[in-house]
Amino acid sequence: MNTHLQHQIHHWLQQDPDPSTRSQIQALVDNQDEAALAAMFSGRLAFGTAGLRGVVGPGPMAMNRLVIRQTTAGLGAYLLEHIIDAANRGVIIGYDGRHDSYAFAHDAASVLCAMGITVRLTSQVAATPLVAFGVKHFNAAAGIVVTASHNPPQYNGYKVYWENGAQIIPPHDSGIAAQIEHAATQAIPFIALSAAKDKLVWLNDDFYQAYRDAIRSASVLQQHANTQSVSLAYTAMHGVGADMAETVLKDAGFTHIYTVAAQREPDGDFPTVNFPNPEEKGAMDLVIAEAKKHQTMLACANDPDADRFAVAVKTADNDYKMLTGDQVGVLIGEYLLSHAPAHQRLVGTTIVSSSLLSKVAQSLEASCYTTLTGFKWLMNVGINKCQADNQFLFAYEEALGYTVGSTVWDKDGLSALVAFAQLCAQLAEKGQTVWDKLAQIYRQHGFHLNAQVSIALKPDTPNIGEHLRQHPPANIAGFAVKSRDDLNESLRTFSDGSTAVIDLPKSDVLIYCLENGARVIVRPSGTEPKIKCYYEVVEPMTASDTWLSAQQRAEQAMADFIQAHQASLPD
Repeated sequence: MNTHLQHQIHHWLQQDPDPSTRSQIQALVDNQDEAALAAMFSGRLAFGTAGLRGVVGPGPMAMNRLVIRQTTAGLGAYLLEHIIDAANRGVIIGYDGRHDSYAFAHDAASVLCAMGITVRLTSQVAATPLVAFGVKHFNAAAGIVVTASHNPPQYNGYKVYWENGAQIIPPHDSGIAAQIEHAATQAIPFIALSAAKDKLVWLNDDFYQAYRDAIRSASVLQQHANTQSVSLAYTAMHGVGADMAETVLKDAGFTHIYTVAAQREPDGDFPTVNFPNPEEKGAMDLVIAEAKKHQTMLACANDPDADRFAVAVKTADNDYKMLTGDQVGVLIGEYLLSHAPAHQRLVGTTIVSSSLLSKVAQSLEASCYTTLTGFKWLMNVGINKCQADNQFLFAYEEALGYTVGSTVWDKDGLSALVAFAQLCAQLAEKGQTVWDKLAQIYRQHGFHLNAQVSIALKPDTPNIGEHLRQHPPANIAGFAVKSRDDLNESLRTFSDGSTAVIDLPKSDVLIYCLENGARVIVRPSGTEPKIKCYYEVVEPMTASDTWLSAQQRAEQAMADFIQAHQASLPD
């Protein structure tokens, strides 16, 4: 075994506080498995704008107690250097129901307390939105939530919020990462929580009640219709959302709630789902079965850390059909805008989400901003765009993430659940269904259909991004390109050759808008022959159209669009 690898292993084993991960590494050393050890110590689990996320296991490339301690020491050092009074303002820490989350959260608290930083630590599991709420509520310097959200059981993660209550963005991510690299070479400060004294504040029931009260009193979540007509089945998907979801629904007046008992309590093994993500096939089966049992209007789900919201809606033939994230987003957005005061009409979405919300907003004399993918961008941009006469109202992205009002500066599946139930109550009072409302919106703005395709290309295929930039298409699928956005250059080029500057961070993304209202977004990969394409088609929906006829036409247009676009890419 080479000397450098031996030194890395020795340094790690001296610091690793976990007997389990230490013994796993020692077993590889004893068996002289140099290849496995070299892979294990080949780098470090990358810290980025979503913090950390990875498989739990030994060594610096995985999620484990030493990685958590090193990461927290780096974060603590960065906070002390960059935020005034960070030590007293402190850090709020919460955690989900995964097997290692409790230990990881307590380790993080011990490191920060040892660095002289006040820690507010939840006394039990907490939904991710509560931690984001807590940063604002306590005016904390930062927040940490230990969660892997909807990833498989073997994963865990470490998510960081900045002092404004939103997820970190550049340059903080790289600045914290540099401090982590330094901390990993040093002895890590640590103090037992029992000895932390005045540096540790336990967050008990009054904190959870504070979030509950904030949702109950939020101006955007005041009821406008009779709630008794709405019934719903609910699942927490073996996560941490059930108690709060049931509570905030009842606070809002919804009493016909039927929870999936088998998925109600936190369970890090996620025994009844193959993949605890409501978007995955089969994940909603049990809640839909519960909905059918009680013939409820809705079948609702939060993901395991309750920052996402999914819903299936009863159809005319007594079946249940999932709404897409875009459909939920435009429904909640339109509902909130229909009740919002004149000074609170700012909504947001991402470049890969449907363009429909921006059209709805324009028709309702509201403003809609667009950001790169991710709530870190949606919220930080939303915060910066707020004006006294144009306050933030709502933002969403197509991956089932929604922010309702400014109680939480991150996606919040709990407040989204309440908002969606409220809009259904209003529709029921008018004798309408969700499907009626969607059809009404589509008739006004066109039937919008979105699709995402990941295309694996041959190893010898030319660089797609470079090729498209050197040979910009004048038309795609037989329709002229009206404009081409190159986010690497922050430039929009129109068909007549004129240009405009795009106010978005630089990113390797190309966006083509066509004369027929369709759009394709291309995200090339610089490291492998693969691209992601996000497609949108818009089909007129006339008064004589049924939902089915408009949908079939849109689906055929989408199939033709995808086929033609893929055929136009270089082999």
